[in-house]
Amino acid sequence: MPLFISYVSYSNAGIKGLVDKPSDRSAVIGPIIEKAGGKLQGAFMTTGAHDAIIVAEFPDGADAVALGMAAAASGAIAKIETVRAWKMGEFKSVAEKAAKLASVYVPPGK
Repeated sequence: MPLFISYVSYSNAGIKGLVDKPSDRSAVIGPIIEKAGGKLQGAFMTTGAHDAIIVAEFPDGADAVALGMAAAASGAIAKIETVRAWKMGEFKSVAEKAAKLASVYVPPGK
């Protein structure tokens, strides 16, 4: 299954919820990912630009995006960004396709 990484930033309400009732959020995140047809690979709280990073497998990118939308609709999340990820070995086939297309691509202004 394709791998997706979600970068999560909590809203003020979400941070308040974490402070008011500290908990391991993976207990909530794992089951909802499974309900969306996916599998949780890892959930991490972070410092820096994002509050949390979720790594999960989903059959389709639409499933990953729908889950992010559902979580954001709760008001506890200020921003969520989900990206597709490939293992290095898997990405080789993408680069090979790019190599074939590079010779026929016409850049703007040419």
